[in-house]
Formats: sequence, structure tokens, C-alpha cells
Amino acid sequence: MARILITSAIPYINGIKHLGNLVGSQLPADLFARYHRARGNEVMFICATDEHGTPAELAAAKAGKPVEEYCKEMHAVQSELADGFRLSFDHYGRSSSDRNHRLTQHFAGKLADAGLIEEVSETQVYSNADGRFLPDRYIEGTCPNCGSEDARGDQCEVCTKQLDPTDLINPRSAISGSTDLEVRDTKHLYLRQSTLKDKLDAWISSKTDWPILTTSIAKKWLHDGEGLRDRGITRDLDWGIPVKRGTENWPGMEGKVFYVWFDAPIEYIAATAEWADANGKVDADWERWWRTDKGADDVTYVQFMGKDNVPFHTLSFPATIMGSDEPWKLVDYIKSFNYLNYDGGQFSTSKGRGVFMDQALAILPSDYWRWWLLSHTPESSDSEFTWDDFQACVNSDLANVLGNFVSRVTKFCRSKFSEEIPAGNDYGPAEQAVIDALQTRLTAYETYMADMEIRKAASELRAIWSLGNEYLQEVAPWSVFKTDEAAAATQIRFALNLVPFYAALSEPFIPDAADALSDAMNTPLAWPENVAAAVNLLPVGHAFSVPEITFAKITDDARDEMQAKFAGDS
Repeated sequence: MARILITSAIPYINGIKHLGNLVGSQLPADLFARYHRARGNEVMFICATDEHGTPAELAAAKAGKPVEEYCKEMHAVQSELADGFRLSFDHYGRSSSDRNHRLTQHFAGKLADAGLIEEVSETQVYSNADGRFLPDRYIEGTCPNCGSEDARGDQCEVCTKQLDPTDLINPRSAISGSTDLEVRDTKHLYLRQSTLKDKLDAWISSKTDWPILTTSIAKKWLHDGEGLRDRGITRDLDWGIPVKRGTENWPGMEGKVFYVWFDAPIEYIAATAEWADANGKVDADWERWWRTDKGADDVTYVQFMGKDNVPFHTLSFPATIMGSDEPWKLVDYIKSFNYLNYDGGQFSTSKGRGVFMDQALAILPSDYWRWWLLSHTPESSDSEFTWDDFQACVNSDLANVLGNFVSRVTKFCRSKFSEEIPAGNDYGPAEQAVIDALQTRLTAYETYMADMEIRKAASELRAIWSLGNEYLQEVAPWSVFKTDEAAAATQIRFALNLVPFYAALSEPFIPDAADALSDAMNTPLAWPENVAAAVNLLPVGHAFSVPEITFAKITDDARDEMQAKFAGDS
């Protein structure tokens, strides 16, 4: 039994996320977690809300609520939506937790002891209109690299270039919009990650199995321009983790907090500790996932994230881990994703353009969305959501292929035999041919799932479903029944045994439908040892029930209505 640690990039607390955010980290991570649980492996699947920094303060101010209250409410909202999409986290934590406070301050102390923290006098933007220093995300302006007019003071999301607030052209306050800004002196702590450049470079270079997207972004940050720069890890904010050196106060850093991108990845570890706290576990139970001196040597650690998060997870967070000089587990594989665009453009919260997680669940069950998103995961390039493609995918794959197969075989059996597995004869050449084809497909499917090649896995699963329909079309039990009832019974018995087989394989993609099919066939979900065993799972006389419609088709009128509803402001 393997031990798999899975973390999904933690979403900002500021509002409900759109489908592009969902498919960029949490959903494929859930697919991977479900697959490994189904194969009998021990899984720890961790996520959390990212509650510090500018986004939280701005969103709370806009909502007219204290930031702590706002974060608590939004964590509950995001947790509920995660449940709605059947994201099977072992724990969904909060970066504002006591555990994360203590761990972040611990790491800062260890880094300082190692000589990797430097106090730097720097210039910082001060807003006269707002009467305060503006942390990087409180400043917006034009990116000096690509010209995007919506770059933030820490990074341009369009070109992913790391920035400092003073790099921006025509900067403005994100609070008031004021351009009455000036540069003043202040002091902050910097992580001297540049001193770890060679060590980071060697580590990244050793990951020859990582996606090209992951390594290319990491190498770009390491070598382009001035190369890896030291990074400020403190900010002038009220909300956040107070700057301490372990448990001791840090002279000169009073009133400052740690930078959100310093404490947020540490929350992966802290959230695992929160899981232990919530479940009455001792520290050893979570440390065995994270500390190589406590048993984490045999853990395979996989991170899932959008490409904009790659620099922090390949450089800054590993620098924190390495620099602490403690036996913490480093990531083994980073699965990164490109962007999902929306119907000819981009998702836009401000313009109400695109589908957000709460809206999606109000329209259709989560399986519809899960299947489309995962089968169109933006792995090698950006993907685009269109309503035409969504309708075609649902109607073809889910309704016509999987749903139609289940409906045809169960209803035919009830009509001609009963709601029990019929007897008939031994399987013959037609059935053996399908068994052989399915075994080949199953082996490929398992390989793609293990290798996190999500679109290929979805394609293989679709092909596995299709083999059932092709078998029914070839043997035509409705015609055979007229002249040879026993032969028709054999064919139906074979086809009925495919239903729990399909349910087990489909569970990582469409868990609700898998559960419904498993319940209808009156058998628990269980990953098949092989196809030959699977098609003999249900014995003669085993009772089943005809399930409700597994997937309803999306009509043209419904498609047009949804497209108009989520077009957003022009």
C-alpha cells in the first residue's frame, strides 16, 4: 500500500471561485485522491482557505465586516461549495489557524538561525489619500513587462512576472483609486532565497518527470534577467500572522505581519496538523506525512496548482523548507495547469462573466460539471468553456453513452426476465472479445490515472463505456430473445455486470452517479482486480433495481438560456 500526500493550491478567501479556479487545482487533485483511495492506497488530501493579505482585507472592507468575521463566513461558504462538488478533502483548513501561526513563526526562526533572513531598509509606496503604507496587492498599475493595465504590486497575472510595487507604471491605490502616492522608507524582512539558487536549481533539474509547464516556469524565474531574487516576507498590514522569531518577539518588526505568500504554503503542513487536532490524533499522526525523521520517507507528495502558483511552489516554499535545515518532506511532483477561458474571453468576477461554483451547482448536479471540466482539463494548453461544447459533451458522453447503456440493459432485463441477474449460458466468443478489449483499456486507464494524464484518462474511460454499447448493438439481445431466450439471458447477464464495473471506474470522475449505479446494482463500489472477475461479480439471481435517469440531456433552449444568463456585462 502506497502513501500519497496530495495538496491543492489553497484559494483566496475573497469570494466564490469560478470554474476555471476549480479545474486549475482542486478538482484534478480530488480525481487523483479518489483514484488512489479506490486502489487501496493511504491518502492524505489537504486544502485550506488562504485568509491573509490584501485580498482578505479589501473583500472584508467591501462587505462592511471585520476581516476575521468575513474570513470565518467565507470559509464556511467555500467549504460548503467544496462539498457540493464532492471534493473529498481529508481536511479543509484555514491559514489563519493557530497551527499556522505557530508553524510560520517557527520556520521564520529557523531561517533566521540559518542566516537566511535579512532586515532590509527599503522604499515603499505610501498613499496620502489612505493615510497608510500600501502593501504590494494594494497597488495596481501597468506591468512594465507586458503592458497589462491590471498588474498588481507583487505579480502580473497576465505574464506571471514577479514585480515590486515600485516597478508599476502609473500606480494607483487599490483601496481608493488615488494616484496621490509617494515613496517612503520602511524596514522589512527578506528571505535570502538567492543563496539557495544552486540547490534549488539542482533539485528542480532532478525532477525529469515533471510537466514541462512546471519546470519551464521555475527555470525562467531562476535564470531570466537577474535570476532568483531575495523576497520580502513581511508586510505592513493589520491582519495576518504577527512577525516573531519562533516564540520570541522580533525587535523592529512590531506591528508587521508575515507576507501571505510566506505563510500560505506552510498551511499545507498546518492543515494536516489541524486534521490531527480535529480527529483526536497526536502530533505523530500528522508528522508521519511531513517529517522524514517521523516516517515521511515513504510518502509520495503531489501538489496541484494553476501555472500562476508555480513560482512560489518551486522556489519560495522549497527555499523555506530547505533553509530551515529540518527534515521536512519536499514535494515529489507538481501537476500544474494552464487557464480555462470562458466562451471567447475570460472569466470576470467584476463583470459577472462566466459560471461560478455556486451558480453551477444551482443549475445542474456536480457530476455534469466534473465530467466536462476534467475531460477538458487545461493540461498542455489553455482550454475554453463554451455552452455548445458543454451541451454536446454531456449529451453524448454522459446521457447517450453511459446513461443510455445502463437504461437499456436494466429495463430490458426487467421487461423480459425480472429485476434479478438471469442465468443463460456460459460466456462465449462475443463476450470474450469484449473482455479482452476492456482489459486493454483498463490497463491504459489505470496508467493514465497514475500518471495524472487527466484528459487521456477521461478519453479512455469514455471508450470503456462505449464498448458496452457496441456489444449491445452487436449481439442485439432484443432480437435474440425472440428465438433463443437463454442466449439473450447470457448477453444481458454480461451487460448487467458491466454496470458496477463502470461505476467503480467512473467514481473518481462522477462520484454521485457512481454511487447511484452501485446502489441500483445492490453491490458496493470496488475497483476490479481484472475484467474477467468483474463480469462475473453479480451472481445469477442477484437482485437489482432499475435506476432513475442517470443523466438528463441539456436541451437547446436550456443551453441558450444559460449562455445568455452568464454572458456578463459587455
